[in-house]
Amino acid sequence: MTSVAMRREVRPGAEDEVVVRLDEALLADGLADVRWLLHDALLAGARRIVVDLSRAHSLGSPALASFLWAHRICRARGGAVVLRGADRRIRDTVHRTGLWRVLQLQGGGGRSDGRRAAAGRGDG
Repeated sequence: MTSVAMRREVRPGAEDEVVVRLDEALLADGLADVRWLLHDALLAGARRIVVDLSRAHSLGSPALASFLWAHRICRARGGAVVLRGADRRIRDTVHRTGLWRVLQLQGGGGRSDGRRAAAGRGDG
C-alpha cells in the first residue's frame, strides 16, 4: 500500500468528507487495498467519499463495483461517492456503463459536473 493513499480533509461544514487517492501502483496490487481504504473511510463515518483518480488511467469493473458498494452506504447517510480528476478513458467507461446516473463526476479543478452535464452536455 502507498504511504499516503488516504487523507482526511476537514473543511468547514464538511467534516464527514474523506478523500481517497488512487494511483496505478495501488490498483496494480489488486483491489484489496482499495476496498480497505473505502471500508476505513466508511467506518470513520464518512458521508461523502471523494475518489481522486488523477493518477489512475483505467478502472475495471471490480473497482467500479467497490465504488457502488461504498455509494450505497454513503447514500443511506445522505452523501455520495464522487470521482474526481477522471481522465477521458475513465469518463467514457462511466458513461458507457450508465454509472454517471449514480456516481458523481468532478473535474480536477474542483468544478463539479452534475448528472445533467455527465449526460452528454459537456465532458470537461
